[in-house]
Amino acid sequence: MKPFLGMRVFVVGLGRAGLPAARRLHEWGAVVTCWDDGEPARVEAAAEGLTVAEPRDFDALLLSPGIPHLLPSAHPSAVAAREAGKPILADVEFLFRAVRAAGSQARFVGITGTNGKSTTTALLAHLLTRAGIAVEVGGNLGPAALDMHILPDNGVYVLEMSSYMLERIDILRFNVAAMLNLSPDHLDRHGDMAGYRAAKARIFAAQQASDVAVLGQDDDATAGLGQSIAARLVPISGHRAQPDGVWAEGAVLRDAQGVIADLSRCPALPGTHNAQNAAAAVAMALALGLPREALAEGLEAYPGLRHRQELVGRIGAVRFINDSKATNADSTARALASYDRVIWIAGGTGKEGGISPLAAFFPRVAEAFLIGRDAPGFAATLSAHAVPHRLCGTLAEAVPAAAKAALAGAADVVLLSPAAASWDQFNGFDARGDAFRTLVRALPGATF
Repeated sequence: MKPFLGMRVFVVGLGRAGLPAARRLHEWGAVVTCWDDGEPARVEAAAEGLTVAEPRDFDALLLSPGIPHLLPSAHPSAVAAREAGKPILADVEFLFRAVRAAGSQARFVGITGTNGKSTTTALLAHLLTRAGIAVEVGGNLGPAALDMHILPDNGVYVLEMSSYMLERIDILRFNVAAMLNLSPDHLDRHGDMAGYRAAKARIFAAQQASDVAVLGQDDDATAGLGQSIAARLVPISGHRAQPDGVWAEGAVLRDAQGVIADLSRCPALPGTHNAQNAAAAVAMALALGLPREALAEGLEAYPGLRHRQELVGRIGAVRFINDSKATNADSTARALASYDRVIWIAGGTGKEGGISPLAAFFPRVAEAFLIGRDAPGFAATLSAHAVPHRLCGTLAEAVPAAAKAALAGAADVVLLSPAAASWDQFNGFDARGDAFRTLVRALPGATF
């Protein structure tokens, strides 16, 4: 199959998504030139026989999601593409075109939102897999889009879509698309909240009346998008009735036909935020034709997502929870709301506003142990609210100190939920979470 035969594609950024994209596009007939600002990545690509060169004539630019094409400063390749009138695309756009060029009518599901999209993506893929449906899951979560296989007509692509990816799609049409929630994030990339919201809303841009749009109703910014969506709208909520959709009443997940599942029997889905995630996954599963009677068992069997409220160990009655994927305050709020009393490990590269938005949850914090670049700023906020805290600097120092405090009776949960990015000390939230898991399991008496 050569869906891009002769198409000149310039691939910039040869990391987790870019290098697989360059390989696959070459395999599919494209004339690929690639580049990375880091010499080791260029050397690796050249060793694989790929052409590595500065920008030249091309038909399309595939720019890795983390590289800006506008704000805060456009990469030179993006400037060249705009001056030449060439499209700047994401790898998922090429996947969609290849699948359709192959004659496959496999369905595409896109999931976005500020928080919860990884859990919802993994949960839907879990439900589909249990139902015996051929699934490829990835995008912003897991495998890069161009590492996926071409599925048959009855297959489903379940793709977590970041705002960075969504602003670079063109004709990609999602048969089912979900927007969970919106809160300020990545404003340096999108300019302001309106720009961020517009990028996220592109998940619905190519949908038609026969498609399904699942839309969160628990924040006004998301709910307000319903007026501009062409697809059939299915509202979802973690705590408010939605007669035309799926919602949770306490621990009961339901729709207009009645009870779907008891979320208290789903240990990997604690809290109101996960009730919304479950509602979204169920709404999409029903839209894709899964029988409702199979959904409760599937939700109960869901094992959870690494780095998202992941139980990584115990010492006696004390639980150690890895929520490293909480890189902003809104995400950490969802974790803090799930526990009555915690020892909290937080810090890193903070987002705008720091942890001030979490003040309502500070009474739940027995003591905070702060790490990373912005620990002093977090400490100042906690001091203003009389929350006990310590500046630890590193995770290696914070974990044993937090464990000691918990074992002395301060709380029965040690929660790593940083409310900050990880780039100051780690190469990603996953590396931070893995380090936490390793440190916990090295504690005397730890079981897992």
